[in-house]
Amino acid sequence: AEERLPYDRPPLSKDVLAGKRDPESIQLGDEALYEKLEIDWRLGRSATALYTTARSVELDDGERITFDGLVIATGASPRSLPGTPDMEGIHVLRTLDDCLAIRKALDASPRVAIVGAGFIGSEVAATCRGLGLDVALIEALPVPLATALGAEMGAALSQIHRDNGVDLRCGVGVDAFEGGKRVERIRLADGSSVDADLVVVGVGVAPATGWLEGSGLDVSNGVICDETCSTLVPGIVAAGDVARWYNPLFGELMRVEHWTNAVDQGVAAAHRLLVGDGVAEQFAPVPYFWSDQYGAKIQFVGRARPDDEVTIAHGSVADRQFVALYGRAGRLVGALGMNRPRILMDCRRMLTEPTGIEQALEHLATI
Repeated sequence: AEERLPYDRPPLSKDVLAGKRDPESIQLGDEALYEKLEIDWRLGRSATALYTTARSVELDDGERITFDGLVIATGASPRSLPGTPDMEGIHVLRTLDDCLAIRKALDASPRVAIVGAGFIGSEVAATCRGLGLDVALIEALPVPLATALGAEMGAALSQIHRDNGVDLRCGVGVDAFEGGKRVERIRLADGSSVDADLVVVGVGVAPATGWLEGSGLDVSNGVICDETCSTLVPGIVAAGDVARWYNPLFGELMRVEHWTNAVDQGVAAAHRLLVGDGVAEQFAPVPYFWSDQYGAKIQFVGRARPDDEVTIAHGSVADRQFVALYGRAGRLVGALGMNRPRILMDCRRMLTEPTGIEQALEHLATI
């Protein structure tokens, strides 16, 4: 749907937003490469319908494209807050155009408010503080990243924001955006308010599956796939943020909204499409994501739940250098690291096969 050739998204909330990198530097390949690959582009066009019997996709300009094989990789779209007014200064961050619009607004040294302290919101907060701007970060949950990392580690990460001068407001929702033509403040559910000239809303994304309604595919929180990334319809696979597939390593359906998964699953889905049923391989990765905030590298491997047992296995939270292990029913299911990349990759290796939490703790004690 975008009018740009493919580009790398992670820098949008960091170096590109900060003005340290130009948009051209994040392009994935150039026109010469794509010309060599003989790709027939439809830039600026979105898919509006899928006809599985006719084996065709309809575009928003009415064109129908027939196919033998189809990869569904439409990603996800930012969620909005109910009742958000059409007011200047309120942004989301998903595309390069979104990033450039926010970056231009930052030149005026605005008071910044960010709604949602997930990874995007937290990275934008860190970037804006690095530019010396006043930043308020508003989160409806008790701590940032509570859903992804649990309450204990969310609390540890919240302190990083406060240590870097962010006005962090947790456990409170947004009642209204106030102002005239342009946003001037956010009124919160507890009766307080935050003055802001620029607002970035980062309250999660929804898989882009609306165009698949009526197609016959199961689109329950993403395109449902088996362990090989295949849908129920032969010759149709899915990959990336839009795909919800069965990961046999963790024994559950999962949808992962992170860069590494999109890259690896794209390869797996293409392989499944090309080899057919005979030699299809399972896509059973250890999910991995990272975030750069205030000079700290935060990494997570595995699949956490809010009620997992969390143990600091190496280093110290206070020193901002640690590894925390997540256990469930006696098994290692995840690990969070701050400024400990080598040890975290060791944890990733342990997660590729069933490893007891005690065994993992003993191993890290020797490092």
